[in-house]
Amino acid sequence: MRTEQLEYIEAVTRLGSLRRAASELHISQPALSETVRNLERELGVALLDRHRSGAKVSDGGRELLPHIIGVLESVDRLRSAAHAQHHSSRMVRVGTVNAATVPLLAPAVRDFHANHPATQVEMVGSQQDDIHRGLREGRFDLGLVNYLEGDDTPPDLQTTELLRGRPVVCLRSDDPLAEQSALTPADLAGAPLIGMRTGYVMHRYAHRMFGGASPTFAYSTDGAELGKILVAEGLGVTLLPDFSVAGDPLERAGLITYRPLVDDTTRVLVVLQCRTGAVPRAVRDLHAALRARARTVGGAFSG
Repeated sequence: MRTEQLEYIEAVTRLGSLRRAASELHISQPALSETVRNLERELGVALLDRHRSGAKVSDGGRELLPHIIGVLESVDRLRSAAHAQHHSSRMVRVGTVNAATVPLLAPAVRDFHANHPATQVEMVGSQQDDIHRGLREGRFDLGLVNYLEGDDTPPDLQTTELLRGRPVVCLRSDDPLAEQSALTPADLAGAPLIGMRTGYVMHRYAHRMFGGASPTFAYSTDGAELGKILVAEGLGVTLLPDFSVAGDPLERAGLITYRPLVDDTTRVLVVLQCRTGAVPRAVRDLHAALRARARTVGGAFSG
């Protein structure tokens, strides 16, 4: 039994005649009739009533029609699922708040690409709430977001902790503050402060660090990457998790450095989030690559 045989019977039933069905299907009427005869022999049921004036679906054919339509609908769902899996296997979309890009995301993507050279990884910088929406809506396959230790995570998303570190002050290597081994909020009072915009964990942390008072930001930006560039350009200092600064190309080049905050026990987490349920293999493999990389570097940022 072939799917096309069932499609032919459905067309004859819907259109009311072999002639009209053959026209729609772009095959000859004799070829259509012979295909139906082969199916009748296989099923042992006369599906058509044939007369000199034409042929129409038999009573037996009408009784089987719901089953035929059910099979065709199942085939359509299978094709749609296969198309979606093929599409997702060609691209994995990761929403990220640009946390731990150098120690975690970049190496994991490199490892993943070695095993999936034909799969594109699209990394989109965004805020936590948008990443959550994107995961729920299917715009993102995976999300890398930050939490402060003790924060609640969305119950409808699968959450895996990857790294935990501590907040630090990111500053230029030639900044006089870099001469100190650790800093206090008071030390930052005279420095231009580059803040993360509302919606980022480090924006919330900055308010906490200054005792709930609204800090005065000289600049505000989206994500750690642009914040580090502004620091390297001498525009000020910023607050970031240590895993977003350590090993960064700007830090390795000696342009920026970081200092811990005195008596601060806050811990910042990087977590990997995704939808629950079945996911394509490529998404599972990148998920595994991120977890493996986190196990490799996690000790350096356990704080």
